[in-house]
Amino acid sequence: MTLPDKLTETHVPQHIAIIMDGNGRWAKKRLLPRFIGHQKGLKAVKRTITHCAKRGVKALTLFAFSTENWRRPKDEVNKLMSMFLTALQKEVKKLNDNNVQLRIIGDRSGFSQEIQQHIEQAEALTRENDGLVLNIAANYGGQWDIVEAVKSWQAANPDKSVQELSVDELGQYIANADLPLPDLLIRTGGEQRISNFLIWQMAYSELYFTDALWPDFGAEELDKAIDSFAKRERRFGRTSEQVQQC
Repeated sequence: MTLPDKLTETHVPQHIAIIMDGNGRWAKKRLLPRFIGHQKGLKAVKRTITHCAKRGVKALTLFAFSTENWRRPKDEVNKLMSMFLTALQKEVKKLNDNNVQLRIIGDRSGFSQEIQQHIEQAEALTRENDGLVLNIAANYGGQWDIVEAVKSWQAANPDKSVQELSVDELGQYIANADLPLPDLLIRTGGEQRISNFLIWQMAYSELYFTDALWPDFGAEELDKAIDSFAKRERRFGRTSEQVQQC
């Protein structure tokens, strides 16, 4: 979880994180039920996974369901859970056939036993794949992630005082600690906030906001975000002159 040695990045980001926003508004604009927007959003997920793999992205983290999303209408939550289960049942084989490793990050205890079982099966099936790492953040919150990391550190170091805890040490217990930190955060739907998503991991992520609603997101929009990223100078606290000397 340390900063990269290379301070400038002119190529494709290694790790892209996306807040997939706008499904409900997409449906509302078309006088359709909100759930239709979520169904269309799943197609955007498939397009994005395919294009990330094509562009050579190493890891993709998608914010699918936050710890706060349980506050939505019960019918919508139930339909989202049904869609999640169906995706685990029907889409994982395709991911495996395309060498994608699937990980689910978040508090799994909030899901039904059936969903938890299929999560375990999906991760086991794809664990040895060495292509794109696809992280689905489900029942996930950045604050929850940090609290869980502290608990895990304390459990692993019962004889240590919190005063001995360092940034690098705690970072080993944050979700996806073995992956590169997210280089680029994309948020669709026009909002400009991170909504409790990967707040530890995104300390130095480049942020890209687009008005495109998530069901309309695809290869062209993803390329725009990557092109924007490639033009940025990443200094990580250093000066431009220092970066240019690297």
